[in-house]
Amino acid sequence: MVPTSSQEVFIQGVTLEGKTFRPSDWAERLAGVMSPFRPGGAQPGSHLSYSPWCIPTTMAGVKCVVVHRDLRDHEPMAWDFVMNFAKDNRLQVAEVCLLPDPPRAA
Repeated sequence: MVPTSSQEVFIQGVTLEGKTFRPSDWAERLAGVMSPFRPGGAQPGSHLSYSPWCIPTTMAGVKCVVVHRDLRDHEPMAWDFVMNFAKDNRLQVAEVCLLPDPPRAA
């Protein structure tokens, strides 16, 4: 489904037909469900923050969830859940490599 050369996969809130996916808070909901899946496992209070392996964001006005491949390595069933969510809802998935922000001028 998704090649393995990058470290992140973007699930975009746009269907394969080009329609905006609803509900509008889908990315936050998906990332919230994935919050226990994190380095070191779930900890008390970890449900109050997103997992570093599954982060909701907006890019160019499109809601997205950035899913890190470490999720697949540490929690294969959670990875399958997220990828099947995208497939079942016909969401666009893009393999990406995030670049660090350039250093700020002093």
